[in-house]
Amino acid sequence: MSAVLEANLTVTPKAVARIREQFRKQGVVGGLRLGVLGGGCSGLSYQFKFDPRPRPTDHVFDFDDVKVFVDPKSMLYLNGMTLDYKESLLQSGFAFENPNAQKACGCGTSFTA
Repeated sequence: MSAVLEANLTVTPKAVARIREQFRKQGVVGGLRLGVLGGGCSGLSYQFKFDPRPRPTDHVFDFDDVKVFVDPKSMLYLNGMTLDYKESLLQSGFAFENPNAQKACGCGTSFTA
């Protein structure tokens, strides 16, 4: 008998508010597709895009009515991750706290698993 991977993803209230704001500004209906692509300075990079609906095999997460869609392959790299939104005097943006990342680049959008 094989163990089943329980999909776990966290989006902080600050990140949810920022995503909701972007949905409103851009007239998005649907959800945020979060994924992983090959490339970037560390080998893998995070993908963000709006998607009108989930695919049949997607993991669908709901955070205070903000839907996040993750495909099964990306879920292998994103399981246990927390998506946050941070603001400082120097920069603002989404921050990925990914326990699967062994190394990340300085920009924070690329990692090695």
